Amino acid sequence: MKINNIFRPLNTPTQNEVFEKLLNTSDFRLEKIVSTGQATPPGEWYEQEQDEWVILLSGSAGLLFETENTLQVLHPGDYVHIPAHQRHRVEWTDSSQPTVWLALHYRHPK
Repeated sequence: MKINNIFRPLNTPTQNEVFEKLLNTSDFRLEKIVSTGQATPPGEWYEQEQDEWVILLSGSAGLLFETENTLQVLHPGDYVHIPAHQRHRVEWTDSSQPTVWLALHYRHPK
C-alpha cells in the first residue's frame, strides 16, 4: 500500500494545468488538478457530459457560469456542484501559488 499526498509538489515546472487521475471507475473519476495562472481561453466554455463536484484545496480561482453574470471567487475550502451541460469557464487562477483542485466527475444513476 502506497501513501500519497494531495499537496505533493509537481516534479517538473509546466506552463499547462496538470491533471492527475486519483480514482477511476465506470461510475466516477476523481482527479487532482493543479493550475498555475491558467484560465479558459477567451470565448470558450466547458460543457461536460457528467456532473462535477469540485473543491478548491489551495490557491484561488474565479469561475463564471453562463447563466449568471457574477464571477464566483473560490478560496481554499470552497466547493461547487456543476451539473452536466452547465456551461462554465475558469476566468483566472492564482499565478503566485499553485491552485489545487479536487474534482469528482460522475453520472447520476438512471
